[in-house]
Amino acid sequence: MQVDRDWWRGAVIYQVYPRSFFDSNGDGIGDLPGVTAKMDYIASLNVDAVWLSPFFTSPMKDFGYDVSDYRNVDPIFGTLEDFDQLIAEAHKRGIKIIIDQVLSHTSDQHAWFVESRSSRNNPKADWYVWAEPKPDGTPPNNWLSVFGGSAWAWDSRRRQYYLHNFLTSQPDLNFHHPEVVNQTLSDVEFWLKRGVDGFRLDAINFCYHDKKLRNNPPNEEIAEGSIGVRKENPYAYQSHRHDKTQPENLAFLQKIRALLDKYPGTTTVGEIGDDNSLDTMAAYTANGDKLHMAYSFDFLTEQCNANFLRTTIETIETKLNDGWPCWAIGNHDVSRVATRWSDGSYSRERNLVYMVMLLTLRGSVCIYQGEELGLEEAELAYEDLVDPYGIAFWPEYKGRDGCRTPMPWNMEDNNAGFSESTPWLPVFKGHLAAAVSAQEQDPESMLNAYRSFLAWRRQQEVLLKGEIEFHKSNKSTLLFERSYGNKRMLIALNISDKTVSMKVPAISEAAGEELSIVNADWSGSKVELPPYGIGLAWL
Repeated sequence: MQVDRDWWRGAVIYQVYPRSFFDSNGDGIGDLPGVTAKMDYIASLNVDAVWLSPFFTSPMKDFGYDVSDYRNVDPIFGTLEDFDQLIAEAHKRGIKIIIDQVLSHTSDQHAWFVESRSSRNNPKADWYVWAEPKPDGTPPNNWLSVFGGSAWAWDSRRRQYYLHNFLTSQPDLNFHHPEVVNQTLSDVEFWLKRGVDGFRLDAINFCYHDKKLRNNPPNEEIAEGSIGVRKENPYAYQSHRHDKTQPENLAFLQKIRALLDKYPGTTTVGEIGDDNSLDTMAAYTANGDKLHMAYSFDFLTEQCNANFLRTTIETIETKLNDGWPCWAIGNHDVSRVATRWSDGSYSRERNLVYMVMLLTLRGSVCIYQGEELGLEEAELAYEDLVDPYGIAFWPEYKGRDGCRTPMPWNMEDNNAGFSESTPWLPVFKGHLAAAVSAQEQDPESMLNAYRSFLAWRRQQEVLLKGEIEFHKSNKSTLLFERSYGNKRMLIALNISDKTVSMKVPAISEAAGEELSIVNADWSGSKVELPPYGIGLAWL
């Protein structure tokens, strides 16, 4: 059977956060059999792949992004056999499986770190980043953790500091050590042999650090969003020149790509959290020998207006050259887009225009679970929080729990059909009316709009493979063209709550007329868009 090596180009990837998706065994935590049980629902969305957030063995200090065994499933999520069954059921439906790989750091309970911290001369003594204190006992340099405070933690046994870019319980691996690189590649291959179709590489630009441990300079222009970090966090006050995005990382990415090339049809999407994220995306996806695609945090900020959207898209397109973007407007680390990009009120039409924008850009797309339901950010009480990030910065920043609450399956069932037991995070009552059971009965629902638009998009080669070019348009609109071969599609989007009329290139006919969400009025070289209006046409 011939393998489609480029299936990922233009693919739509559905992100599943397993602990909040569906609980199959009634312990209040979603699991891998729960994902398998809902595979028909996922298939009904007309997506191409599922990205599974971490399910590996972990003490769950950062909910799976602190791995203690890269080759096993944590018991709360199931077993390796459950994972194999999930892969089989997904593949049976033509759905690819992409899994999260957290390579830059491990849990402090990983056997490697337990050995590394035991002495200064054990076989894994240099597998992590250890450094002497300054003469006055303070940390080796000024590097800061993403989660606040110093990126260095003191270990009394070795009487040295170890580096942790995230929680103190997440020590950073030392990728300057060749054994670490080789072991990491071996662990990645373990899952390739098990049949996965690709990897989402978490914080992939954090793998290498400056060997000289030089201080970071101050950040002259504090820009929120470089890694989802906000101004109340001191991390934003440094220019992260030496603690991440080091040149050695490029050679490591080439090794990952060479490994994946041995398994045709597999892919990588890298998460880039950097001060210069667009430049880093370009470097990490250039020349076809590193990442297949990458995404940054540029669309995961609070900002949203037509000028910002157009500038970001055009800048990425200009910088990427031969690279391939992967777009996302939501994930498990940021507040839900229905709230983040709103004016404080809910609007189905506004959410639909964001959907169409995301799904008509050049590139691949990640959709976070619940986005297809138009879920808003859940409001939680402080005592309900479990996210260490939110607990540390409350109340200025409420953390990531509001986007991680359980998926509402049935508004009539206990815990919205997510679990028979008390869930690990409370079901948000504001989500009940948006439950899958309610939306499936409504032909005009967000869910059915996603299903029909994704089914239609699959048939449009120009959207899957075509080039993109922006046209001049009103300040509250986006007007761009996708072209492939002799086909040209014009997309007109109104990112405002006012009716807009504007000049456009002459069209040959309207496109997507079978889609109820398309509501533009084309007339010669003009188009009228109602508030949050959507127009598609062939040129």
